[in-house]
Amino acid sequence: MVRSGEEPKPAGRATDGTGPARLRERFLQGEPVEAGVRTPILNSWQRSRSLGLSPDQTDLPYREDFDPGGRIVRAAVPVLDRLQDAFSGSQINISVADANGTVLLRRFGDPSMARSLTAIQRIPGFVFAEQVAGTNGIGLALAERQLIRVYGAEHFAERSQGSACVAMPVRDPLSGRIEGVLCFGYPRSFEHPALGAAIRRAAENIERRLLGQSSAHERALLRTYLAIGVGAGPHGGVAMDALADEFHHRDQAILREMAAELISRGQRAAVDVTLPGGRRVTLVSRPMTSTSGVRGFAIEAVLPGAAAGESLVLPHQGDELPDLAALSAAPRPARPSLTLPSGHVAAAPVPVVAPDGDRGPAGPGATLTADGGTVTTEGGRGASDGGRDALYGGRGPADGGRGAADDRSGSPFPARGLVMVGEPHVGAYALAARRRLELLSEASARIGTTLDVRRTAEELAETAVPRLADFVTIDLPDAVLRGEESADPLADLRRTVLHGVREGLPFTPPGKRIDFGPTAPQLRCLTKGEAVLEPDLKAAAGWLAQDPEHTARLLAHVHSLIAVPLLARGVVLGIASFYRAGSPYGDDDRSLARELASRAALSIDNARRYTHERTMVLALQRRLLPHGLPDQDAVEVAHRYLPAESDVGGDWYDVIPLSGARIGLLVGDVVGHGMLSAATMGRLRTAARSFAELDFTPDEVLTHLDNLVGRLDREDPDGKGAGVIGATCLYAIYDPTVQRCLMARAGHPPPALVRPDGTVSYPDLPAGPPLGLGGLPFDAVEIDVPEGSQLVLYTDGLIEDRHRDVDVVLEQLRLALAHPERAPEETCQAVLDTVAPAHPHDDIALLVARVHALDPGRIAGWELPADPALVGEVRASALRRLSDWGLDETAFAAELIISELITNAIRHGTGPIRVRLLYGRTLICEVSDASNTAPHLRRAASTDEGGRGLFLVAQLSQSWGTRYLPEGKVIWAECGLDAA
Repeated sequence: MVRSGEEPKPAGRATDGTGPARLRERFLQGEPVEAGVRTPILNSWQRSRSLGLSPDQTDLPYREDFDPGGRIVRAAVPVLDRLQDAFSGSQINISVADANGTVLLRRFGDPSMARSLTAIQRIPGFVFAEQVAGTNGIGLALAERQLIRVYGAEHFAERSQGSACVAMPVRDPLSGRIEGVLCFGYPRSFEHPALGAAIRRAAENIERRLLGQSSAHERALLRTYLAIGVGAGPHGGVAMDALADEFHHRDQAILREMAAELISRGQRAAVDVTLPGGRRVTLVSRPMTSTSGVRGFAIEAVLPGAAAGESLVLPHQGDELPDLAALSAAPRPARPSLTLPSGHVAAAPVPVVAPDGDRGPAGPGATLTADGGTVTTEGGRGASDGGRDALYGGRGPADGGRGAADDRSGSPFPARGLVMVGEPHVGAYALAARRRLELLSEASARIGTTLDVRRTAEELAETAVPRLADFVTIDLPDAVLRGEESADPLADLRRTVLHGVREGLPFTPPGKRIDFGPTAPQLRCLTKGEAVLEPDLKAAAGWLAQDPEHTARLLAHVHSLIAVPLLARGVVLGIASFYRAGSPYGDDDRSLARELASRAALSIDNARRYTHERTMVLALQRRLLPHGLPDQDAVEVAHRYLPAESDVGGDWYDVIPLSGARIGLLVGDVVGHGMLSAATMGRLRTAARSFAELDFTPDEVLTHLDNLVGRLDREDPDGKGAGVIGATCLYAIYDPTVQRCLMARAGHPPPALVRPDGTVSYPDLPAGPPLGLGGLPFDAVEIDVPEGSQLVLYTDGLIEDRHRDVDVVLEQLRLALAHPERAPEETCQAVLDTVAPAHPHDDIALLVARVHALDPGRIAGWELPADPALVGEVRASALRRLSDWGLDETAFAAELIISELITNAIRHGTGPIRVRLLYGRTLICEVSDASNTAPHLRRAASTDEGGRGLFLVAQLSQSWGTRYLPEGKVIWAECGLDAA
């Protein structure tokens, strides 16, 4: 049986195989161990397992941003220095952690320990919270909010099995919140009965130093509250932290805010507060007067449903804490008692530091007044442990590891909790100051979330209403809205934002031009560049004169005005007007409005600069994209380009007429955003078009682009590798004479094929590497594309979004395309309306092409061996076909072209020789043979007997060239239908 005030013993040693070590192994294997493990330890094990923590984990989170000079550190440093002296030469590791479990201070009894311990045991900054470190002294003390011992195998982590520790929360005596944890760590073999007493005394010393950081008036009020808190009612006063299990931290913040407001009112009150979850709590404001004459109020939270006769059972406390140097548990004299007005006897309150430095709430016989009641102390100083019970509602550390609130023997949970004490006038100033700071803090988070000028102005208005103003108007020049600087802000002001607590007031609506009169406060504000305060608009100079009818209507709704110029980097961006209908504005309000406007002006200027740059990049991007589509009969094309909301990327598309009535469809995407991506896109599109017009196959075009991107990456004059970081591309060639499409892609999304029957498929193309990797091949695939089908090419911005699954989006795209009757323009719009993200984070390029077939009746072909005698026959057949087509006027030029090309193929190529005529927008003459020799145009000398054939072809045709086949080549020439 554990006597009151003694430390509870573990169920067994960690190393003898009969206690926690064996039980821990059974627990980790999933066996029940409730009977042999202390309740706090078992609860912690279960929480650690539910969090998925591993006992073998050796690493802990490290925070570089911890505060090495915070409030708890300043209070703890002298205490830890004395502890280090007291434990000199021992294997004690002393640490102080904050309320999140981050270690802030380390001290060692033996300095050599700092060289032998691991980093997590000697360096501040590591987090020992239970949710990341499992069962340990610091984490469990925060979870249980009481003194905790952890022995050997009671630790969840394997690394701590040979250690033990004792830890105790350190509270702020004014608020009752846990500010940190004091922890003693030592080898499992090291045991001393006075460690518990020593850590209590050290924690109290740190708490007294925390209390010393508060004002003398706050200490006097708290001393009075503690002295009368138990006797003021049957429930007893407890710190807010003792109710932490009852209230979410968000709810605690709401209660503290309301408590500060009650103190600022300076009157007795009881207010019901409804928390966001629907729970109701009553805040009671109780006036107090300390012995030194300080008048103030204590705000308590009363839980609903508390019976009037409920009593708070305080556990018996242990012995007086010894001096640290003594390290002995010497008995202490009997505690004095506190006689309450009701006749009850309770433990004396916690000793606090009075302004003169003495401890104790009062000397013998002293009388403390609180709302007319008196409390008389009998004896000398109050005992510290009893005070902890009074303050923390019985959750004292010496109750065997359990507080009164945790006692299952019948002690109720505290029904009343201290929220705040303070003076009314100081509270009012502090409340106003805190609200101003909160508003500024909120402004930092809410204003400037986007790089949109108009939205940033709206955020300023939304932040100011209703806490600073009832109505806010913001007027910006048109030039600023376009991203430029305004040469004359007064000349082109436009109402940009109107926001208020209600609508229907006679303000100038958004979008209208604003022309302030010569006597208007806003004009004085812009002229002087300073905030103008008009506490009473009825008496404001020039307010009514500028527009008597309009301003008179406004005066029925608003009474006070602050006009603030929006200035950033010396540039006037506009003006913000704050109107109030209630109490008039003051100088503090003007300072707050000026600060809000200053912060908003910087964000507006950033948005303006971004808008200017984005406009330039977007103009460059659109300039580099195709301005029109070529005249051709192979496909009916529609296209869209949609820039990203945040920045412009490097997406592009192109439609390229090729020889033989074919058409090239190209879509690409340069990785990145901004000017560099847009410029790179222009270079790649130009190169891709050039490679395509050389009649390279899709895989060859991608190979050449891959080499080009690699060279661009290496073209960095500074040697910093700031070239192209990657690009993707898809290239398809459609041949209307055979209704087939040859395509290849380089890391690009596959196209969609919409067949005439409405079925939608994504052709299985080899993905290929993105452009710029180099050394990897690209594969081309040929597919059948029936007449009337639609080929849909797009960039990844259409389907890839961090909030959507790609497979789901591809299915949405399939459904949107399953309407073959739509024209390409309608298909483009339908895809953007149903598939594109509402707020695209990447550019979108979309190309829809409905394919057509060339009428077989307009195709003529002949095949002949390499025999010059047959040239005349083919020429005659061609003339007859041209006559059938009604191209008699073109026949002469076509006859010469065919004759020269066939003769050239017979003389320099190898058979068989094929001749084909294609009648479309132009007449295309093609002659192919099985050789790969390339013809060259040259100027023949006057004495040469030949060499003028290709020269004649070039003169008689609009264009001519060579297209290579897997076996052989094709020499082609296009002849205008009006050629003579």
